[in-house]
Parts: sequence; C-alpha cells; structure tokens
Amino acid sequence: MSSFLNMRDTMALDNPVLPAVLNTDAFWPFEPKTLEECGVSEIVIESIMLQIFLNVGTLTGRNLSDRMKIPFPIVEQQLGQLRMRQLITHARPAPLNDFYYSVTESGQNRAFHYQKSMSYSGPVPVPLMDYVLSVEAQAGCFEPITENQLRAALSNVTYDPQWLDFLGPAVNSNSGVFLYGPPGNGKTTIAKCLPACRGQDIWIPHAIIDDGMIIKFYDATYHVGSTNKSTNDRVMANQEHDCRWVRVRRPSVVVGGELTMDSLEIRHDPRSNTCEAPLQLKSNCGCLLIDDFGRQRIAPAELLNRWIIPLENRVDYLTLPTGKKISVPFEQIVLFSTNLDPESLVDEAFLRRVPFKIQIADPSVEEFTELFRAACESMDIVWRPEIIDRMIDTHYRKLGRSFRRCHARDLLHQIQCLAAYRGERCELRNEFIDQVCRNYFGSNNVLDKSNNKAAELDEAGNGRNENPINLAGEGTQVLAAVAPVPSSTPLTSALNVSSRSGVGGNGGYKPSAPKPSVASTPFGISEILGEMAPEGKVRPVPAGQIPRPTNTQLPPVSPNSPTTNDRPTR
Repeated sequence: MSSFLNMRDTMALDNPVLPAVLNTDAFWPFEPKTLEECGVSEIVIESIMLQIFLNVGTLTGRNLSDRMKIPFPIVEQQLGQLRMRQLITHARPAPLNDFYYSVTESGQNRAFHYQKSMSYSGPVPVPLMDYVLSVEAQAGCFEPITENQLRAALSNVTYDPQWLDFLGPAVNSNSGVFLYGPPGNGKTTIAKCLPACRGQDIWIPHAIIDDGMIIKFYDATYHVGSTNKSTNDRVMANQEHDCRWVRVRRPSVVVGGELTMDSLEIRHDPRSNTCEAPLQLKSNCGCLLIDDFGRQRIAPAELLNRWIIPLENRVDYLTLPTGKKISVPFEQIVLFSTNLDPESLVDEAFLRRVPFKIQIADPSVEEFTELFRAACESMDIVWRPEIIDRMIDTHYRKLGRSFRRCHARDLLHQIQCLAAYRGERCELRNEFIDQVCRNYFGSNNVLDKSNNKAAELDEAGNGRNENPINLAGEGTQVLAAVAPVPSSTPLTSALNVSSRSGVGGNGGYKPSAPKPSVASTPFGISEILGEMAPEGKVRPVPAGQIPRPTNTQLPPVSPNSPTTNDRPTR
C-alpha cells in the first residue's frame, strides 16, 4: 500500500517539477509552454522570424524552431498568424506534419522595416531578471572547497605545497586575489585551474533582453560546453529544458594587455542596434583573470577605480544605449596576475578590497628537475638526469640565472625542433642543451667574443679605415681615390666614383658631418686631393692645406647646357 501511494504521488507530479526534483543543479531552465512564459513580446518573436526568413530563405517550421531555440508549438502558432496576415506562405509540404515556409513580398518589406530598428536573427533572448535569478542561484550554491579538491584541480601542474594554504581560502572567499611574482612561473595556469574546484556546470543564456535592447551573452571563446556524462546527467539530458540556455563549464575569462575600458561596458553596435555583454558579465559564476596587470592600455588606477564598488558590494552597474541603468551580479573570482609589486601599482584603499595577495616564487632545484622529468615523459624523450645537472651548473648557477617553471617545456620544445632540423634523434645531449640555451637565453658569451675580436681588429688597423673622410674635421688627412680622376671631373662625380670604389674599409664615403653643397664649386677634384702620383695614386694632403677657390663666381652657363631646375635630382 505504501509503495502504491508513493507511485501515485510521483505520477501526480507535474512534468516541469521533475527536473527540479531529480536534478542536483541549483538552477534549471524550464521549457516555456506559451509565448507569455518566454518573457518576450510578440513583436520581438515576429521580428526574429521574418529576419531569419529574409536571410535564409525557405525553412520548415522545425528548422525555424531550432534556430530560435523555442518549442515548435509556439513557433507553429506564430507561423499561422503570419500566414493569415500574408507575410509568409506555404512553399511545399514537409515530413512530420510540417511545411516549408517562404516569405512574401509584404513579409520582406516588414523584415526590412524591422532591420532598420534592430538587425538580429539569433536565438530568442531571455529577460534580464531571469538571468539575474540564475546567477544568484548558481553563485549562492558555492560550497567551501577542501584541500583534496584543490589538489585535484592542480593535478596537471607543479606547485609549491605551501601555496595550498593561500589558494584554498582565497577560492572560498570568492573575492579578489593578487598573484604576483617573476614571469614564467605559472600564475596564469594556476588561475585557469581554480574554477575547476567548483566542479559544477552552470546554465547561461544565448542572449538577454531588457528595455527593448538585445545583449548577446554566449561567447564560444570563454564558454565551453559541458562534457560531464555522469548517470544523472544522462537521465536529465532527456528532460525538457529551455533551449535558450546552454549548459557550460564554469567560465574562465583571461584578458591581458588588450583590455580597455570599453571591454568593461556594454558595447553597442550602431549598425545592428544590438549589444555585446562586457567581460565581467560573461565571467559570472567563474573566474576573471587580468593577466599582466599594470601593462594594459589603461592606467591601473583607472581600471581599479572602475571596480572598487563591484568588489565591495558584488553588484555592477551598466548603462544601456537607451540610457537606462541596470544592476547585474558581480559574482566571480577576480584575479590580478602581475610581475610587479602590488603596492607599486595601487593604493592601500584598493588593496583592502583585494584581501588575498599570493606570491608565486621561483621553483627549487628539486622542483625544477622534476619539471624536466615530467616534460621529457610527456614528449617521449629519454630521461637523463646527469644532462640536466650539467645544464643547471653551466647555464644557471655559473651565470646567476633564475629558474622558471616554463623553461622545461620551452627548452625541450626547442630540442625537438633542432633534432627535426638536423634529422637526428630527439634526446637529451650536451650539444643540444648548449645550443638551445644559446637560442633561448641569448648568446651573451658569443657577443662578448665578437666584441673582443672587433676591438682587436681596430687596434691592428685591419678591416677598418683609420682616417675616414671628414671634410669638416681638423687635423685629418683626405684619402686618395683608387684610380686617377681627371681634373675636369666635377666634384660630385668624383665623390660618386670614390664611394662606389669602396674608399677605405668602411665600404664608401660615410662622412660624420653633413655633406657640403658642391653644386656650384668651380674647380676640379685634383685641386682638392693634390697632385697625381704615379700608378694612379694620389699624394695625401693635410686637411689644413687644402687650396680654396679664389673666384666665387659661377662659370657661365651655355645655352645648350641644362639649367639648375632641369638637372636630375640625386
């Protein structure tokens, strides 16, 4: 009798109640049965329908339902009304008691009219209040994480065990966190792993509507579909839910130097008259990481002043293009990752609102060696600890270089590239290690040797001109041309010849002072360089004894010679 009563009570439950009873999610989007339960006006539904027909063409009713993400009975009812008003018409029959529909000329004109006010042909949006309730339900269900959960979330990365006592309370507080320390030690990687501590997936809408403005919310860049296939999830997959909502993993939004103030506000597209949700809204119930904090296009004080109130009250205020002010939840873990000291970036007032400041220091020798061993295992490289010990002594300790957690992955990747280039086996060898360290860290020792060699060449006078041409200098000697130059050759031509002939070891005429104007010089090159010596050589003359012209007048210009304006420009 008791089992009969339990069966009777279970059967008496309404279908919409079953997901809430069987499901462990804190929020479940029920499937709407009528247009009123969708929470949007009939004008919005009609606008989206006609614009889809205008963009796509002929569609069945069920295909239109899949595009709009609302149940087929609601779509079928609206299609009947549009057909009665001669905005659409039957094209041909379709399977499963359906029809192919196409838009009429009157429907096209109506669609163009709707496009002038708002161009949108995506899923039907949900009301803003429904989204606010979903965030409050899914963010308020946060349960304190334990050390085992945190270790499981960080299982794929190496870390200092002392960090756990800092990260665990920071995640449980659901407030701001500063991660600071030297670059390349995994601050960004650790921040991406923290949302996995929550473990539970969330529901987000495709789009939101308020005050007649549609805000696009779902972003495939940050919102990854749920892959949890537990038994309970397979049972709930067959239950009816509102397809305007998507079940995703807890988002992890990462932004770096490209962050601007516009990214933190509702971005309006004037052509389509639609909006895009800001980053902090997309990261609700997840994690928002500001990477390389202090290197953004905006000043740190300007960014932090924007978030002082949201971090304090957990509520953010946004402005719609219509001028309406809306309040939305600010429920996420906000992490600031920086290589700089937090006290040098912000003042004490903001540091008080970011209560957790965790330093991610360099790894120890043991952890650094373990990083190389794990990386060799993942890349199918035979592990040889003696090679790594030599590398640490040669390229780190002797040079005073610090360890970084990214070095193991980066150096082994370069070894793979080097072995593939040479057609050799990829393995740990001293030759490979020395080569990739020079490539990765820069060959400072090679540069020093090159500089020393250049200095020796300068001292020996080999390969470099000891007395370069300097027409403006005092006490220097003017070098001779390689071949004899007739005295009738203009100075400009002689200088061109000497520069092409490679006077001196520097490869040509390179004066250290501005080149003097010689276009009107009335004497030949021999008067400057001196008398010609045998075998095409010129006797050098000290710069102070260079003869100067006695006549400053220009030679007469013949009628057939080109004028100054007609001469080609060098």
